[in-house]
Amino acid sequence: MSLALPPVVEPLARSHDREDFDCGTPELNDYLRRQAAQDTRRSASRVYVARERGSSKVLGYYTLSAASFGKKSLPEREAKRLPHYPIPAALLGRLAVDRSCQGQGLGKYLLFDALHRILHAAETLAVYALVVDAKNDDARAFYERYGFLRFPDSPSRLFIPIETLRRTAK
Repeated sequence: MSLALPPVVEPLARSHDREDFDCGTPELNDYLRRQAAQDTRRSASRVYVARERGSSKVLGYYTLSAASFGKKSLPEREAKRLPHYPIPAALLGRLAVDRSCQGQGLGKYLLFDALHRILHAAETLAVYALVVDAKNDDARAFYERYGFLRFPDSPSRLFIPIETLRRTAK
């Protein structure tokens, strides 16, 4: 399938067709089909889906939720200017693209949509960083390409400070 960018990115709704979604990772497929709507109803996470205009078929999705972490988990140069209580963050819990659209820029588009939403939320709510947990080396390399840094004690967990996002958004 050739993706006509830009897709529509919107909160998950009952009208979205998720049954045939296949990103190649069974856990991510199952989450979208079986758990995502429930997490949204319970306010455990917000799920955003991408679809082509005029279609309800989900082509990709990501989740956002609140998080925090201890400053000791950051690199020293980042940690030294932060308080000793838990550091507020947003968590990009999942990001997946259907196989039919992989390699066409939809993952980047979804990431930037999430970054935009987090920047907007950070105008009202304190958010020091956006955190992601990369599923594998390819995912980690994807996030690092956009400026995410590794937590020293957990190389699959990455973050990007909101100030970095603000500077690059200007």
